[in-house]
Amino acid sequence: MKKEQDKKMIEQAALEEKPAEKDRDDIVELFKAMVVAAIIALVIRSFAFEPFNIPSGSLLPTLQIGDYLFVEKYAYGYSKYSFPLDIVNFQGRVLESPVARGDIAVFRQPKKVGIDYIKRIIGLPGDKIQVKGGMLNINGKPVMRDLRDIEQVSDDGRTAMYKRYIETLPNGVQHFIYEISDDSRFDNTEVYTVPEGYYFAMGDNRDSSLDSRAQAEVGFIPAENLIGRAWFIFFSTEGIGDKCVREGTFAPAASLLCKLVEWPKAIRYSRIFKNVNKI
Repeated sequence: MKKEQDKKMIEQAALEEKPAEKDRDDIVELFKAMVVAAIIALVIRSFAFEPFNIPSGSLLPTLQIGDYLFVEKYAYGYSKYSFPLDIVNFQGRVLESPVARGDIAVFRQPKKVGIDYIKRIIGLPGDKIQVKGGMLNINGKPVMRDLRDIEQVSDDGRTAMYKRYIETLPNGVQHFIYEISDDSRFDNTEVYTVPEGYYFAMGDNRDSSLDSRAQAEVGFIPAENLIGRAWFIFFSTEGIGDKCVREGTFAPAASLLCKLVEWPKAIRYSRIFKNVNKI
């Protein structure tokens, strides 16, 4: 009789242990899946595509604040700035590919290495770049621009009338630019000679862009600082600002309800899945 009781107790204990072991196995498997997913995401972000959002109007009208786009990491090869959190440290680039004039590139700001910038590559190594009377000059020749219209634009808290031009670079790349006037801070510059191993970057919003024309603040872009080439917009929103700020007892619920209504209306559906280089 005692043996039967002991046998039942052992079987009961085994049954009680199995759920606990199963729970532990589930946790281990979940952890493994999370690690694998994180590694895959890290590899894709480091070697293939990285999401980037537009925080300023320096590339208006081409890119707008609230655009979210993918950057091709492999376009120019890889440097230490290609990897998140600067986890890899080496000099120069590997698998380097040439940069084309007119590319919109993401790069690490030369004077503030913790910040990423996005601008258009205007000057290649050896080029002489100058702006005279608002006109871009490359190697002593003015770059043609064709006035299309005048638009009222709000940018960085100010509203102004912007002239919208199509600019045609020497290699045939055409893109829109904005000019408020031809007598702003960087509309008459010295001649910049781009050193070997460097590039000259400018924003399309010529009177509202801190770029290579500001030698003390940005300067020439080292090839090593290039992160990738802008590819396509996967999301774009105007944002809702303070529209849904509410006060009172039911403020959280009212604010949430407002956001559910306003967020879809703020999405720029016409910009989603647009190739950056074809805007």
